[in-house]
Amino acid sequence: MDKTIKVLIVEDSPVARELLEHILTRDEKIKVIGNASSGEEAILALGRLKPDVITMDIHLPEMDGFETTRLIMETHPLPIVIVTGTSRGKDVSMAMNAIEAGALAIVQKPLGIGHPDYEAEAVKLVQTVKLMSEVRVVRRWARYPQEAQVQARTKIKLDSPAEIKIVAIGASTGGPPAIQKILSGLPKKFPVPVLIVQHIAEGFIQGFADWLGQTSSLPVHVALHGEYCLPGHVYIAPDLLQMKVKMDGRIWLSKDDNENGLCPSVSFLFRSVAEEFGNNAAGVLLTGMGKDGAKELKTMKEKGATTFAQDKESSVIHGMPGEAIDLNAAIYVLSPEKIAVVLADLVDNCRKKVVVN
Repeated sequence: MDKTIKVLIVEDSPVARELLEHILTRDEKIKVIGNASSGEEAILALGRLKPDVITMDIHLPEMDGFETTRLIMETHPLPIVIVTGTSRGKDVSMAMNAIEAGALAIVQKPLGIGHPDYEAEAVKLVQTVKLMSEVRVVRRWARYPQEAQVQARTKIKLDSPAEIKIVAIGASTGGPPAIQKILSGLPKKFPVPVLIVQHIAEGFIQGFADWLGQTSSLPVHVALHGEYCLPGHVYIAPDLLQMKVKMDGRIWLSKDDNENGLCPSVSFLFRSVAEEFGNNAAGVLLTGMGKDGAKELKTMKEKGATTFAQDKESSVIHGMPGEAIDLNAAIYVLSPEKIAVVLADLVDNCRKKVVVN
C-alpha cells in the first residue's frame, strides 16, 4: 500500500487555504493534516503534525514565506513547495530567495474553480506536491559561502582541446540556486555568452532573470528571437518557446513541439549547440527530474565539447545529471561552485592558448 502524503498548508487567506485543501485532497494519496496562517504557526506545528510536504505562500504576516522557509530548512528540513498567486518581479524575487534557502519548487496558485486554467493549475499543484514528497532534503546551515568558495578551489585537472565560444546550461527542479552559484562564481568579464534552459512555472522567467542579474555580476536577459549573443551575457529561454543558437551567435526561438514533454527543452538547446559549435562549446546539465538534455549532452561530448554534470551530493534531484553520468556524457562531475571554477579556468586557459598560437 502506497504511503499517504501528509501536507501542511501555510497560507494567510482562508479562501485560498480552503481552495488548496480542496484541490490536494481530491487525490486519495494526499492528506492535508493542518493549516497555518503565519510563519510562526507553521514552525510551531512542525513537531506536532510531522508533515511530509509544506505548501508555502510568499505573503505572510510579520514573517514572510522566504524567512519561514529559511528557518524551517535550518531547523526541521522538509520538502517545501512555494505556491504563489502572482509572478510580479518583487514576488518572484522573494520566491527565488525561498528556493535558494531550500524550497524545492514554485507553482502558480490556482485562481479559482471557474477560471479556464483552473484544472491545469490544480493538476500541476498535485503533481508537484507528490513528486517533491519523494525528495530527500538536508539541513541548510545559516551561513557558509566562504567555506564553499574555499572548497570549490580544489585542484582539478583541466582538459579542453579547443577554444570555448559558448556555454549552454540546462536545469529543472533545484536549478535556480545551482545556476545562481555558477553565474556568481564566474568572473565579471567572462568572455563568452551563456545560454540557459530552466524548467520553471510559466510566468516566472522574467523574475528569475531579474533575480539572477541581481545576484551575479553578469547581465542576464530573457532571450529574444534573432538577437546576437554577446560575450559575458546570459540568455534564458522564454516560456513556451524552444531556443537554439546559430553558428554566427544568433538566437532562434520557435513554437516547436514539446520535447521530453517540455517547452523550452534542454535537449533542443544542447542539440543545436552540438551541431553549430562542436568542440567550441561547453554543456552543463544540472539538478532535475527526468532525462531532458542527457542524451544531447553525450552528443556534445562526442563532438568534442567540454561537458559537465552536477554531482549527486549537491543535486536536489539527480535525475537529469544522473542519466547523463550513466551515459558517460560528462567529462566533469562536480558541484555548481566547482563547475564555475573549472569553467572560468578552462575558458581562460583556452583563450591564452589561442593568443600564444
